[in-house]
Amino acid sequence: MHPGTMVRQDCLEKNGLSVTDAARILGVDRQTLSNLLNARSGISPEMAVRLEKAFGTPAREWLIRQLDHELAEVMRRADEIEVEPFHAVAGEESGES
Repeated sequence: MHPGTMVRQDCLEKNGLSVTDAARILGVDRQTLSNLLNARSGISPEMAVRLEKAFGTPAREWLIRQLDHELAEVMRRADEIEVEPFHAVAGEESGES
């Protein structure tokens, strides 16, 4: 689930706030909040702090939710990411020459 959905549920709907009202409380413009709520942008560290100050959920939790979401998105396509496994040569593991 995109963290914007959680913001909508946990912050706006739970408190009966409109997007306009919540944007004013957070000190951001309506479009910025709308982009987050509609999964067009993620939660930045600054937005996480704003959410913590306004609604009480720690900024770290918002950022963890964002990171978990981003990692899940990448893992869905992990098979498409081509990387050659690294194999250290004996004696070079710690930067020896």
